[in-house]
Amino acid sequence: MLRWYKATLAARPLLTQAVTTSFLFGVGDVAAQQLVEKKGLEKHELLRTGRMALYGGVIFGPAAATWFKFLQRHVHFKSSPNATILARVACDQGIFAPVFIGVFLGSMGILEGGSPAAKIESSYTQALTSNYMIWPFVQLVNFKVIPLEHRVLFVNIISLGWNCYLSYLNSQSGQAKAGEVEEKVKEKVLLSS
Repeated sequence: MLRWYKATLAARPLLTQAVTTSFLFGVGDVAAQQLVEKKGLEKHELLRTGRMALYGGVIFGPAAATWFKFLQRHVHFKSSPNATILARVACDQGIFAPVFIGVFLGSMGILEGGSPAAKIESSYTQALTSNYMIWPFVQLVNFKVIPLEHRVLFVNIISLGWNCYLSYLNSQSGQAKAGEVEEKVKEKVLLSS
C-alpha cells in the first residue's frame, strides 16, 4: 500500500494529495458523527460527510500542497536550519491557519446553504484558539522531520482528529443558529397571539 501511494504521489502529486485529503476529511466527519455525536448509522448525515470530503479534496488538499512547496522554496535561512523551521511554523500559523479556518467555516456556510459570515462569527475564535494548542507543535515536527512530498499526508493523518473536531464544531454552530432562529420564531408567534 505504501509503495503504491509513493508511486502515485510521484506520478500525480497534487491529485494524490487532493484525493487523500478528501478521503481523510470524510473519515474525520464520520468519526465526529459516529464516535463523538453517537448518531448511529440511521441518523448519519451523508451530505455533511460529502461536504467535508469535497472541501478537503477541492480546497484544502491542493492549497496545503501548494503552501508547503511555497514555504520550502521561499522561507529559508542559510545560516540556521532551526531558524528556517521556526520561520515556516510562524508563517504557517500566522498566515495559513487563520486564513484557512475562515475559508473552512465560510465554505461550510455556503455548502450548507447558510450564511458564511454567521458561521465564521459563531466558530472562528474557538477554532483558531484550538488550532494554536495543537498545530504549532505538529508543524514543528512536520517541517523538521518529514520530507516535503509527505508533509500533506502527515498533516492529513494528524488531521483525522482535527477534522473530527472541525466537523463537530461546525455542526454545533449550525445547531446553535437553528436554535436561535427557532427561539425567535416562537417569540414572534407568542407576541402575535
